[in-house]
Amino acid sequence: MDTTNPIYKRIILKLSGEALGGPAGMGIDPEEAEKIARKIKQIHDLGVQTAVVIGGGNLWRGAAGAARGMDEPTSHHIGMIGTVMNGLALQDALERAGVVTRVQTAVQMNAVAEPYIRLRAIRHLEKGRVVIITGGLGTPYFTTDTAAALRASEIKADIVIKATKVNGVYTADPKKDPTAQRYDKLTYQQVLKDKLQVMDMTAFTLCEENQMPILVLDFWNDDDLLRAVQGESGVGTLIS
Repeated sequence: MDTTNPIYKRIILKLSGEALGGPAGMGIDPEEAEKIARKIKQIHDLGVQTAVVIGGGNLWRGAAGAARGMDEPTSHHIGMIGTVMNGLALQDALERAGVVTRVQTAVQMNAVAEPYIRLRAIRHLEKGRVVIITGGLGTPYFTTDTAAALRASEIKADIVIKATKVNGVYTADPKKDPTAQRYDKLTYQQVLKDKLQVMDMTAFTLCEENQMPILVLDFWNDDDLLRAVQGESGVGTLIS
């Protein structure tokens, strides 16, 4: 066990489904799952209690199905099931890396995953297990960002870490505007005033109301996740 002291005791890590996909962000790539598992293991080895909320966009997007004429709740339910598939793939990668992991789901599938039960999730974390929370909120129309915001408050996490491919929140899209500046810190009010893209509005409002900090960072950049939980400055953008 690493003796370096992390600044967070318990976190929610919000991962997109695309993180598990191959180059096109589609399907489940076992090598990508292993890369994610290694990064989670780094912070787990510091003693950080880690819960992961994972999306399903690599397999299915509820809104896209509805846009093509599908019944919208049905389309969203397909997406929820996709998040369970992603959770099982990530569990496999973590277990093979030596990290004891539990998958919980808001859509009950007792043969493959535990139902999401708040106190059971907390107990797993206290016992040093990684908990992967899937199935969104178990109801259509809510994103996995919203699930991450709500679960973070429920399990009394210290922070929601949103894993992206950009190292924080910028004044504009840095891929389109080379003059875009990265924010080190923001208040909830600044995000709303400047209409900055952090999370969907429901998720963001939940975090604001519950005073849940959000850290947006580049999950794929070297050891940014590890550095962030160790309290290094200049990693991502902190909203609080």
